[in-house]
Amino acid sequence: MGRALEGRVAVVTGGASGIGRATAERFAQEGADVVVGDIAPADETVALVEKAGRSALYVRTDTTDEQQCDALVAAAVERFGRVDVGVASAGVASAAGRSNVQNRAAGEQSTHLVNLDAEAFGRVLDINVTGVMLTDRALARQMLAQGTGGSIVNIASSAAKIPLAGAAPYCVSKAGVFMLTKVLALELAATGVRVNAVGPGYTATPMIAGIEDDATALGMAMSITPMNRLGRPEEIAASCLFLASDESSFTTGQLLLPAGGQFTG
Repeated sequence: MGRALEGRVAVVTGGASGIGRATAERFAQEGADVVVGDIAPADETVALVEKAGRSALYVRTDTTDEQQCDALVAAAVERFGRVDVGVASAGVASAAGRSNVQNRAAGEQSTHLVNLDAEAFGRVLDINVTGVMLTDRALARQMLAQGTGGSIVNIASSAAKIPLAGAAPYCVSKAGVFMLTKVLALELAATGVRVNAVGPGYTATPMIAGIEDDATALGMAMSITPMNRLGRPEEIAASCLFLASDESSFTTGQLLLPAGGQFTG
């Protein structure tokens, strides 16, 4: 049986670390060349792709800048001639960078909506929603121009469906990613371009770095995670692979939730 993405070209934003890096590596293992977009250097990700025997290109990209999103896709086409798959993984937990569950565990209410700075709220939505929209738009335009279909995967969160006190910007932004996914999927359904989302639960990435050393925060996270462990980035990458590949050829506009059983109740 051949590899799931043999000979395809994938663009992954947020690919310098965490879920984005794991996805880039897995896609390469499945036969794809990978273009990595991130504001941070992605030397390690590029090395992992090349170790898997595929070609990689890093393009510094701020996904909140539409020209940079367009330039990312253009660079992919210039280098590899086409784009078949896109994963919009760039995102933040909060404007300050600290994870929401750690803020809550510390007993802080500064991030509760009644105390929230409007600029902080807007910053999260700008990155998590507008950045995904601009990424998706650039990818979709290229896929439509090619006329051969394609698959776009957005990284949402289980927080798209679960309200978390003190995490309004994150929850609202990830719910926005899910609805953006559904609308774009509907608009593109007849074109062969599929659009889906992955909604991870608590996953061991830099976004929640240090949580395992914070018993209160970890306990709060596990209280809504029946499997009672953090997800691994490679597990989320496997969900992205399913949605990116032909194995999900009749699936669009959906949210896949690798979240350790959070929605079993």
